Amino acid sequence: MNRNLGKWDRGIRLVIAAFLAYFGLKVYVGSALGIGLTVVAAILALTGIFGFCALYRLFGISTRKVNQTAQS
Repeated sequence: MNRNLGKWDRGIRLVIAAFLAYFGLKVYVGSALGIGLTVVAAILALTGIFGFCALYRLFGISTRKVNQTAQS
């Protein structure tokens, strides 16, 4: 699995995931909207952590710079 997300893309995904998780787990807890927000937050968090987005790969998109190291 090759990373296809750049540092900014990963950071933005993690920030958005935090907001969605807050709303899903605190504001809309127990509702269908809350569950949906929590699921989307989890997906964004996982893609941000691992640096890989399957949809980006499907469409041939990569926001990762060529000179970024494999550890980042």
